[in-house]
Amino acid sequence: MPITVETCAAQHIGDRREQQDRIALIPHPARSGLLMAVVADGMGGHTGGALAAEQVVLKARQNFGSFMEAEAPRDLLRSVIEESHIVIKLTRFTSEQDPHSTAAVLLLQPDRIDWAYCGDSRIYHFRGDRFVSRTEDHSLVMDMVKKGQITAAEAAIHPQRNVLIGCLGSESPPVIDYGECRPPFDDDTFLLCSDGLWGYFGDEELGGVLAANTPRAAAEQLIHRARVRGYGGGDNISLVIIKVSRVPEARPTRSTGRS
Repeated sequence: MPITVETCAAQHIGDRREQQDRIALIPHPARSGLLMAVVADGMGGHTGGALAAEQVVLKARQNFGSFMEAEAPRDLLRSVIEESHIVIKLTRFTSEQDPHSTAAVLLLQPDRIDWAYCGDSRIYHFRGDRFVSRTEDHSLVMDMVKKGQITAAEAAIHPQRNVLIGCLGSESPPVIDYGECRPPFDDDTFLLCSDGLWGYFGDEELGGVLAANTPRAAAEQLIHRARVRGYGGGDNISLVIIKVSRVPEARPTRSTGRS
């Protein structure tokens, strides 16, 4: 059955002086049914983070525009992240900033959905209100959780919870992990978001809000709750929501003409 999608991309500056996140929903310029979603959380001082995140979105538009049907989805996603990393590193030589960025990139096709990420901007997958999966942050505290040094609850309040061990623009090559959903099911919902949003929510609450609302209404509710819970110290908030629906194919009608 063919699919339809409802989408929403939304941001709030939070309590910061500058919006350093960048988001995008990009339809393919020549092929119908293809969509790319991007969330990039920039870091690197005044304007530096915004510059880095902008490079992720620009590279996504460029590479997606030349995406061919025979190309493997992971090759496209990897190229967006790796080439953005190179460009961000080069900008260090032409500016006084030290720009870095996360990247969460999702590619939707009619028969499959693929994603890749680097850093701690997350991609969640829900089916209805049921949690299916989410990406694992490339962060110091997540590494400590995996090694059994701290619990997930301790990681949420750890003083070094914002320290990344993988991002774009660093000296080391970017850490890239991948995921996929083949085929997408009816009522599948994907949420891409920066830590300015997910830091205030558990998986169950996110799934409930997404399942009960349109993408736009869900975005409004999630941003409002994050702002209230930020207590005047909230980070930039960025999110993209993609909700999938399966459309039954119309059955041909039988002629009942009289002779």
